[in-house]
Amino acid sequence: LNVCDTAVKFFRTYLDKSKKGKEAMEYLLKRGVKEETIADWRLGYAPESWSQLSDFLISRGFKREDIVKAGLAIKKDEYKFFDRFRSRIMFPICGFNGEVIGFTGRIFGKENENEAKYLNTPNTLLYDKSKALFGIDKAKLDIRKNDACVLVEGNMDCIMSHQAGQVNCVAVSGTALTPLHLGIIKRYSPNLVLAFDTDAAGNKATQKGISLAQKMEFSVKVIPLSDEKDPADIVLHEGEEKWKQAVTGAKPVNEFYFDLAFKGRNPNAIEDKKKIVAMLLPVYKKIANAIEQSHWLDKLAHSLKIKEADLRQEMAKIKDDDNEEYRVALTEPQLKCEKTRLEMIEEEALFFVLGNRAFADTLDLETVNLFLPPAKDIILKIKEEPGITNEALLAYFSDWKEAADMLNYLLLKFEISGADVDNPGVELEKCLTERDNLIKRQARGEIILKIKECENRGDSEPLKELLEEFNKLTKNENEKKAQSEEKQEAAEKEKKSSGESETEEKSEANEKESIAEKESAAESEAEKEDPAEEEKGGGEEESEG
Repeated sequence: LNVCDTAVKFFRTYLDKSKKGKEAMEYLLKRGVKEETIADWRLGYAPESWSQLSDFLISRGFKREDIVKAGLAIKKDEYKFFDRFRSRIMFPICGFNGEVIGFTGRIFGKENENEAKYLNTPNTLLYDKSKALFGIDKAKLDIRKNDACVLVEGNMDCIMSHQAGQVNCVAVSGTALTPLHLGIIKRYSPNLVLAFDTDAAGNKATQKGISLAQKMEFSVKVIPLSDEKDPADIVLHEGEEKWKQAVTGAKPVNEFYFDLAFKGRNPNAIEDKKKIVAMLLPVYKKIANAIEQSHWLDKLAHSLKIKEADLRQEMAKIKDDDNEEYRVALTEPQLKCEKTRLEMIEEEALFFVLGNRAFADTLDLETVNLFLPPAKDIILKIKEEPGITNEALLAYFSDWKEAADMLNYLLLKFEISGADVDNPGVELEKCLTERDNLIKRQARGEIILKIKECENRGDSEPLKELLEEFNKLTKNENEKKAQSEEKQEAAEKEKKSSGESETEEKSEANEKESIAEKESAAESEAEKEDPAEEEKGGGEEESEG
């Protein structure tokens, strides 16, 4: 992340200070992008140089390998590297929390040369084009607030939409719409508004994206764009309100396709009838809801003056074009393997930390950094902010589904059964011990496999090192086990001693209570002596007198 963030500063400096950068700035301003928008979106300029960015990043302490891994440079061979982005206006692509994960570069000043107009960061550890949504960090709250996501095709379209006040807008980056994009959008809203040229409405990529959205139960609407005007052009030439009206007036997708199919065609001419049916039946076949499907088939039958049964007969001949990529992507979360023992132990440890934030301080960073995500990230956040509330913690991880799901589950579990744990500190210690033992067993198992491989090959040199490593690991484990047993024995003695002390105190208290009861009983008996006896005794004394 640091290398990408530093690259942003480099590109911004060249946009502001260099001659070519100032020309690029002038181009952006002419396109209607305001200076504050340029600053807010951190737009920049990549100079026409083979190595200026790489040289700058290396001077700031970054390794060349890290620059290549971030997608900012290309490695030609062992000794040759060159910058990926040259002579381009740079659009940083950010993750959910505004961290820069990649870039889109638009060619500037070399349009006549044989180079792609737009160039994107390749897939890296940070950037995956099948998941990345340009503008999601700025749009997510407004998507939820408006309960709709406006999806456009280009970065400039997205930026100009935000500048116009239509902030619930994102763009795909360098790829068609995927199930992973849709899965992210659906976290915020099940309503999707697509903006694309009507000429593209019939192409396979567009139809596939709409089909995916419908199968994932999105309510899909379409903003029909014509006259070769994209959203950025509408904002620039017709005004911000015109774009907002276009979004508000978006048509339901099946109505859009219906109107498009009939546009410029005669519904009474047999050839046009066939073209209309050929365009609409593949669309209607993909409608999951039977009632909605029947509505559109009935409307089509009436408009063309043909029988609905005939339409259904023709529709049955259409081959379902579901592909394996869609099916796998859609069901991937459900096909996830069961949790490993290590994951279960670490989740249990996090449960105790959530119940008592002070436990986070007892875990050293070295231990926590060896945890698996998202448990590791949640504990690190608690260590960073010990006073963070459950609500703030959930809000912080709201864009990371796995982390949010884990937090919701564990917090609910704590509400139900948290108070039933007698000694959470001891239970946490048990979790950490079991985790440590499990990791060591796995390490021993890996060493044993390597030893067997060496023995089979007759390779004696690495065999000696592996045996030493195995013995060292076993020795350390035995020492830790002995320390743990001593600690446990001391704890049991202390508990026993504490128990005996409590027993003695109870015995002494019981004895005192028994004496007090006896004294009280004696006093009661004395008070209850017979008055007649007293009078009789008194009379005898008088008589004797």
